[in-house]
Amino acid sequence: MDWFNAPEYWLSRLLFQRGLAAVYLVAFLTAALQFRPLLGERGMLPIPLFVRRVPFRRAPSLFHLRYSDRLFAVCAWTGCALAAALLAGADSLVPLWAAMALWLAPWALYLSIVNVGQTWYGFGWESLLLETGFLAVFLGNDEVAPPVVVLFLLRWLLFRVEFGAGLIKMRGDACWRKLTCLYHHHETQPMPGPLSWYFHRLPKPLHRVEAAANHVTQLVVPFLLFAPQPVATAAAAAMTATQLWLVLSGNFAWLNWITVVLAVSALALPGGHRTAPAAPLWFEVVVLATAALLLFLSYHPVVNMLSRRQVMNRSFDPLHLVNTYGAFGSVSRIRYEVVVEGTLDEVPREDSDWREYEFRGKPGDPRRRPRQFAPYHLRLDWMMWFAALSPAYAGAWFAALVERLLEDDRDTLRLLRRSPFPPGRPPRHVRARLFRYRCTTRRELRETGAWWHRTYVREYLPPTRLAQSARRP
Repeated sequence: MDWFNAPEYWLSRLLFQRGLAAVYLVAFLTAALQFRPLLGERGMLPIPLFVRRVPFRRAPSLFHLRYSDRLFAVCAWTGCALAAALLAGADSLVPLWAAMALWLAPWALYLSIVNVGQTWYGFGWESLLLETGFLAVFLGNDEVAPPVVVLFLLRWLLFRVEFGAGLIKMRGDACWRKLTCLYHHHETQPMPGPLSWYFHRLPKPLHRVEAAANHVTQLVVPFLLFAPQPVATAAAAAMTATQLWLVLSGNFAWLNWITVVLAVSALALPGGHRTAPAAPLWFEVVVLATAALLLFLSYHPVVNMLSRRQVMNRSFDPLHLVNTYGAFGSVSRIRYEVVVEGTLDEVPREDSDWREYEFRGKPGDPRRRPRQFAPYHLRLDWMMWFAALSPAYAGAWFAALVERLLEDDRDTLRLLRRSPFPPGRPPRHVRARLFRYRCTTRRELRETGAWWHRTYVREYLPPTRLAQSARRP
């Protein structure tokens, strides 16, 4: 079928596949390096307990068959190896069916991780990676031209990502409609980056321009993805520019990068045309059947997107095949941070020698400038931001974190930037306090060298020792 093929998108497919492989590599690396203290047998939210409570049909995962920390590590590092092979172009060196299997393997492995990841994997970019990765299985390799229907589904996914995010903003916080949300967002976002202070200090009229441009990019431009070329390319380029702006302004894991990867698939690039043999009939049948299934599954995401009670980042099937997306429907005006401290004193007092634990990404020491971590995802740091918003977000895992600190747990300490206590000499008590943080003014930065000014708000968790560590905030 001639209409089935789009040879002019050959180069776009190549760039899309290599970009997606790079995102997969980061995702699996994040899982491999962080799973043990978060989800392991002695983790804060252990997988063995989860799979005993949640049946396979609700959260399909190979870990329902068997779990051990060693098996998880094998799966995560195998995912890294597969992603690296795809990044190097291994799918172009094998037959079509083998290339499809090569793309299906990391999807299945990552699905197994996400479905048992609980709170730590509750972010929209997890489902976005799975949905994108599933579509990549049916894009083919050098044996066939890119299928038109899969390219359409990639644009349909990009449309839902952007348009869903735009709608949730317009229906949510009034500051988006007033164009004032960015007066606060760069300061209060979950994990600021090295340039966030400068973004926050931009003039307010420029913040209003930022907000207006965001609305145009998310509410108008997505429709142009389905226009003829070169209009669709211009729309994808505009989305890419917006995402790169977000990359500069904060740390949002791989959300921005995978959105850029999706936008690449819509580009009509010069020199992208190549000829290829007609696609085999079995491939056409599989692709068309899969497309029909995915369009059928799009019903619930579309209904949600059009609903006045739209929800963000929801999966409507346990395989995460078609999902709904959105971010920052509301914007915090005040930044709170939970500061965790420990002391060696047997009897804790207010004047004890309380030493602060430093996290890798979240604000702590006011003089420490935020660093760039994205696309790498610091899962504990992100959840600490939610914990500061409300103790309810931390109810399932914060007590376990405190317990691991009191035990001087090596794996947990590796999640942190620095422990204030020497190895083998853990604190006798740990406490947590809530502080209000704000970006310093230009004058304060010059005079003090501090990027943040913080003010004590209240006690978050009273001094707790090991025997009492099950107590929740």
